[in-house]
Amino acid sequence: MADIAYPAEARGAKPRRVLSKGNIILWSTLAVILAYYALPLYVMVVTSLKGMPEIRMGNIFSPPMEITFEAWHKAAFTACTGLNCEGLSRGFWNSVEILVPSTILSIAVASISGYAIANWRFRGSEVFFTILIFGAFIPYQVMIYPLVILLREIGLFGSLWGLVLVHTVFGMPILTLLFRNYFTSLPEELFKAARVDGAGFWGIFLRVLVPMSLPIFMVALILQMTGIWNDFLFGVIYTRPDQYPMTVQLNNIVNAVQGVKEYNVNMAATLLTGIVPLTIYFVSGKLFVRGIAAGAVKG
Repeated sequence: MADIAYPAEARGAKPRRVLSKGNIILWSTLAVILAYYALPLYVMVVTSLKGMPEIRMGNIFSPPMEITFEAWHKAAFTACTGLNCEGLSRGFWNSVEILVPSTILSIAVASISGYAIANWRFRGSEVFFTILIFGAFIPYQVMIYPLVILLREIGLFGSLWGLVLVHTVFGMPILTLLFRNYFTSLPEELFKAARVDGAGFWGIFLRVLVPMSLPIFMVALILQMTGIWNDFLFGVIYTRPDQYPMTVQLNNIVNAVQGVKEYNVNMAATLLTGIVPLTIYFVSGKLFVRGIAAGAVKG
């Protein structure tokens, strides 16, 4: 009896993957995009690990012949910006003092506001929601001078707490929209059951919503932490030189006009400034995706 030919899948063999023309184009495009983003990072890393004599040889793509972390140490602790020769260390702690209270306040207020708008209708709630939507799209530059006057009148201009207030206010609209959209995607029966059990406004929020809303809280945390940490404009306007955040200190180091241009120190300082937001994304990336998929962008 003649042998019957069966497909490879039927005989238990693994099917061979055939790259179609579309797949080749897709992978080629992804490779180009990867190179576009990875190449500058590679140049920054290898340059920060070189000494200035090697950098002057001119080949920016070659790996370092002798790895040295002197530029990293100088960028962190001894690089000068004017009369200040403390590197990025002072700016780092200033950024931490700005970041922590700004993130906590903005998320706390926005989550409560989003919860109230989504599930506790009150007089004027629609007007309040419309104002929030409008506020989310106002350019920051429009509000710079009015905020200068406001902070001056309340005695917070030029202080870290004044900058904390600015970041909290500007984070409110978009975060409130995120929380409101997430809470409206939850089953309404959940809130009705909690009310039947005697839970009020704060009981439902603290005992029911907060424990089950970790993904959206992580989305808000990542957005606020990266936005506040990477901010330059507000930091340079609303604080004094001794209270400048890390990004402003970085700008002052890179754009220093006195002495020799030390590209290795500049690259190391840039990488040090970006470590915090990169770490946040790597650690919390999965929760961020879960928060977005669970209703963070649903209308």
